[in-house]
Amino acid sequence: MKEFIFNFTFIFQMSVFTITMYYLILSLFGLYKKKDNGAQNCAPKNTFALLVAAHNEEMVIAKIIESLKDMDYPKDMYDIFVVADNCDDNTASIAKKYDVNVYERKIPDKRGKGYALEWMFNKIFKMDRKYDAIAIFDADNLVSKNFLMEMNYKLSKGYKVVQGYVDSKNPNDSWITGSYSISFWTTNRLFQLSRSNLGLSTQICGTGFCMDTDILRELGWGATCLTEDLEFTCKLVLNGHKVGWAHNAVVYDEKPLTLKQSWNQRKRWMKGFTDVSSRFFFKLIKKAIRDRSFTSFDCAIYTVQPFMTLLIGLSVLITVLQNNNEHGLNIFVINSLFIPILWKAFSIFQFLFTPLIMTLEYKLSKKMFFIFTLYSLNIIVFSYIFGSPTFIEMVVGNIVYLLIFVSFISLSLGKESLKIFIWYLLYGVYTLTWIPITIQGILDKNNKEWDHTKHIRQIGIQEME
Repeated sequence: MKEFIFNFTFIFQMSVFTITMYYLILSLFGLYKKKDNGAQNCAPKNTFALLVAAHNEEMVIAKIIESLKDMDYPKDMYDIFVVADNCDDNTASIAKKYDVNVYERKIPDKRGKGYALEWMFNKIFKMDRKYDAIAIFDADNLVSKNFLMEMNYKLSKGYKVVQGYVDSKNPNDSWITGSYSISFWTTNRLFQLSRSNLGLSTQICGTGFCMDTDILRELGWGATCLTEDLEFTCKLVLNGHKVGWAHNAVVYDEKPLTLKQSWNQRKRWMKGFTDVSSRFFFKLIKKAIRDRSFTSFDCAIYTVQPFMTLLIGLSVLITVLQNNNEHGLNIFVINSLFIPILWKAFSIFQFLFTPLIMTLEYKLSKKMFFIFTLYSLNIIVFSYIFGSPTFIEMVVGNIVYLLIFVSFISLSLGKESLKIFIWYLLYGVYTLTWIPITIQGILDKNNKEWDHTKHIRQIGIQEME
């Protein structure tokens, strides 16, 4: 029986480790970002319908419209459409003051962004004026002035769908918004840019993307689940298309302020992921094998992200149980394959990888990256002091080590630097919350009720630039 348990955990741990290495190796291709100024030399030739889906967004709707009207693109080559979806506030009346196209939708039994978009697409298709592409935004977004120039450039290169860089407009509001921001910054670089560099398909993020009108009409939106962006991405890949990436086309998105808001939003994402993976995973794998399409394989792996989160969490738990049990559990753990110095080096690399990306994206100063580098050496310091520290020694040592850094940063670098330091450590807590959120999402995947995130303050595009 002991041999069976060891062999089973060996297969399990090695499988999880292999998939983790797959993600890590692909992400390394995001370290390189070539300069591409092609948008500046590409004449505007595509016309755009800019579509803003809004449900009770009277607090923020004015700012998104202002940023859209202020873009550096010929004004006669794009129109703005606001869909006031099942609103019972002043969203529609405020939008109308800006002389944009406002459509009020009242279908209570079909609430949600996916339904609102599909409803508006059908209206745009029937209009006398024809648009080359349709761009999608959320009501709380702010859009960079060069957005349409960048999209025009990518469309001229042959892409049918292009995703822009989704940034945060409130990264300093709370540790939750800070964690969200770190997650999006790293995803933009390590997932989206890396796939673009490799010629794979990136993923639609739900906002800040544009679609060729003909491809939308051909495939049909039909994406009315809780993650309509992932669903449409899968449809594109299955039909031989790739989502392009525009790293310089920035959309600022408002992140939830509290853990409760964040929990509800991410649970909705996980419900949507589970739903989409159940319908598209095997179709994508089949296409990957039949057409020898690595793009389809990569997309398939992405759709099962909720399940991978649980497997990685279980792998970590097994490792912790084994390493903190005096008698051992007769199970296999990954770090047994490495000599101690290599495992320590890998642990330091893992800790510093995200701060490195933040530094490359100009979201973290080089001074703070140096501080994080010093802090990451705790695993070496403990080994030097204690040899093989016990669990209690590790806990006490980490607390003392943390207090030393907190005191130093507070006295020498100030409150803002201290906040960045603490919030990055709390990012680990944010990451761990994905495990129970994912479990809830999987168990509740058939509940497609839309959870609306309320926005409570106004931020203008001028504050982002």
